[in-house]
Amino acid sequence: MMPETPDQISHHAGGALARLVDALGPATKRRGPPPVELWNPPYCGEIEMRIAADGSWHYNGTPIARPALVKLFSTVLRKDPDRYVLVTPVERVGIIVEDAPFLAVEMAVDDAGEMRQMAFRTNVDDLVTVGPDHPLRFARDPHDGIKPYVRVRGDLWALVTRSLALDLVNLGEERDLEHGAVFGIAAGGRFFPVAPAAELHDSA
Repeated sequence: MMPETPDQISHHAGGALARLVDALGPATKRRGPPPVELWNPPYCGEIEMRIAADGSWHYNGTPIARPALVKLFSTVLRKDPDRYVLVTPVERVGIIVEDAPFLAVEMAVDDAGEMRQMAFRTNVDDLVTVGPDHPLRFARDPHDGIKPYVRVRGDLWALVTRSLALDLVNLGEERDLEHGAVFGIAAGGRFFPVAPAAELHDSA
């Protein structure tokens, strides 16, 4: 199946969505995400768009069922200091993100220890290799335990799905650092702390 053109996507969108797609026209022909960090158009308020915790996108309370439309909007998503926004050369609109804007749905691992290379594919087909530009971070959740994230670009992160999180934690090891023993993950020439080793021993 041939990928949809901006005109075809705009035809299936409505209202604010169609306006955003139309504004992006030439940008969608570039390779890679548009340079949204360089765009500073006026802020035009919020639109009724939400990225749910499960990674699904919703507009006016209805899931956006067209993957091409979701992928298009994901390329113009940016995290400003006070909100998530969709950015075009002519306007900037706020949206709601319940957790992280993306999900890491596939993981590939080669080698081990300091030589380990780790890559993730997101639900919108971004590919990132863990390292200085794409670090891992870990949050603690009272219900879900440890929640890993990987940075995709800018201040946009992907939540690692629960099944992959278990595989990721199984790659962990303890290291003695300046402030004590820490459990973490080695990848891309770096060590990413997960939690103090003592906390994990206490909860075991």
